[in-house]
Amino acid sequence: MTVLNIASIEKLHLPGLTHQTLAGPRDGLRSVEVWMQTIAPGAQTPRHRHACEEVVVVLSGSGTCEIDGTTLTFGPGSTLILPANVPHQIANTGADEMQVVAALGAAPVTVETPAGERIALPWDQHHLAHREAPLS
Repeated sequence: MTVLNIASIEKLHLPGLTHQTLAGPRDGLRSVEVWMQTIAPGAQTPRHRHACEEVVVVLSGSGTCEIDGTTLTFGPGSTLILPANVPHQIANTGADEMQVVAALGAAPVTVETPAGERIALPWDQHHLAHREAPLS
């Protein structure tokens, strides 16, 4: 068993987005990653897809999720269920920061453009995929 303090996990950034990988290959996981992201007002994720299912729990903030040509609105306390390989984009349309936790059914997660080209992200954990789990 491993216990991690979220405050000690590295924060990585894209414009308007702060990311932490709460658990993943770094921790010896081979079939799931868990992410925490904060999205600034007016910011959005890149339009992307991945070959795994994703569940996003919205802790605070409000916005839209464009998925497969349909735009859905959501607020705090919402859960977004995203199927594998379907292009989607989450946007913060509110006045406050949005905070979400996402569980993705792959480790490491490969993020691609809708056309299937890999998106290089600062939190990509492919280089950690074959490490042994820590003993802590």
